[in-house]
Amino acid sequence: MPPLTDTSSYAYLMAAILFEVTGTLLLPLSDNFTKILPTISLTICYMAAFYCLTFAIKTIPIALVYATWSGLGIFLIALFSYVVYGQSLSWLAILGLFFIIMGVSLVTLFRS
Repeated sequence: MPPLTDTSSYAYLMAAILFEVTGTLLLPLSDNFTKILPTISLTICYMAAFYCLTFAIKTIPIALVYATWSGLGIFLIALFSYVVYGQSLSWLAILGLFFIIMGVSLVTLFRS
């Protein structure tokens, strides 16, 4: 496998985030792990997320990886839970999500 660049590491990080978000969105469908297909799917998604994460941390500092993983994961789960499950958020929750995105952006822009 060729050496990882920052670009490919960020691609792995984005894949990890998408797998984690997909797994999390499958949790309600698993019905407390009683429905086999959603349970297997979410398990595969979480395993794929952590697998991709191992490549992301090879060239990106782990603090930056975790901040991006957490922040974008929270934002995307909130967004998709609204779209997929019809769950709404208060304006304070939306403001909080905005601050999370701003924080992740600042950490990413000013990394050392």
